[in-house]
Amino acid sequence: MTLSRRRFLQMTGSGALAGALGWPALSMAQNGQGTPIGMQASWVNDAEFLGYIVARHKGFYADQGLSLDYRSGGPDVIPEGALLSNRAEIALTTVESTLKAVTQQGAPLVIIGTQYQKNPAGIVSLASNPIEKPEDLVGKVLAVPPVNRLAVEAMLEANGISPDDVRIVPYAYDPTPLLKGEIDASLDFVTNVPYTIGLQGEKAVSFLLYDHGFPVFNDTVVVTRDTLETRRDDLVAWLRASRQGWQENFKDPAYYPPLFADSFFQGNGRSIENEIFFNQAQKSLIESPDGIFSMAESDIERCLTALERIGIQASRDNFDTSLLEEIAA
Repeated sequence: MTLSRRRFLQMTGSGALAGALGWPALSMAQNGQGTPIGMQASWVNDAEFLGYIVARHKGFYADQGLSLDYRSGGPDVIPEGALLSNRAEIALTTVESTLKAVTQQGAPLVIIGTQYQKNPAGIVSLASNPIEKPEDLVGKVLAVPPVNRLAVEAMLEANGISPDDVRIVPYAYDPTPLLKGEIDASLDFVTNVPYTIGLQGEKAVSFLLYDHGFPVFNDTVVVTRDTLETRRDDLVAWLRASRQGWQENFKDPAYYPPLFADSFFQGNGRSIENEIFFNQAQKSLIESPDGIFSMAESDIERCLTALERIGIQASRDNFDTSLLEEIAA
């Protein structure tokens, strides 16, 4: 299958960070003057990362005195490994993998922002057999990637539903079983798979785990504590320019994807129409009244509580919101 699905909610194993030091990456360095700063994305080039490319295209990083070295991700890339091996100063990660690395492996990482206020992982079903809330899953067949089972079970239990009341089967990021009626729903990204389902003449309905008992961030902006100490001004500049890029992108979510069809998006296996759908679908999950990347104290607390339900004992000290406060000032 093409790279139309991303790995998400991945739990890092005990030896994964050490094994990430030799990963290959596509580096897209920005031409021009400025202090170099490396950014590791969490997946291959798609609309999930469009705000950063728009920011580079519009010269927002250059305006802040930076030259962005953007590195795409992929199925074998562990973003935290890029930080710990000094291949990048900034990485986008799943909050679960980062805080598991911090709490269980002692990784010196800190979260300074989040791209997605709401994680786009959700329960997807067909409108002809809709699953619109957790209670609708009782007695149904739900396909879940094995690495995400704990998160789904935590969501069910938060809604007073025993996981035993739902038949959970493995899922391989392919909506075909759903379209054939072999399963009733699947756990997937609501920003993407509904488009694929629509191509088959069906309509998808979905709900987010975030809205039903598992409120965690996604694409958290992570740095090492050393980088936070030694390159604080550059990190603030990156946050400011990146926020500008996302704001510009969301003025018209259909505008920028065609501009990068033969460059940033080339070879990712998806149509530009798919990228436009993705870009429009993610807008409400990224934007915040407090500004893109913001992390409200109440949301951090809810995220920590959700992670505790799946065995990750993190704390408020793993988040630093002071850089965001400088941007807002």
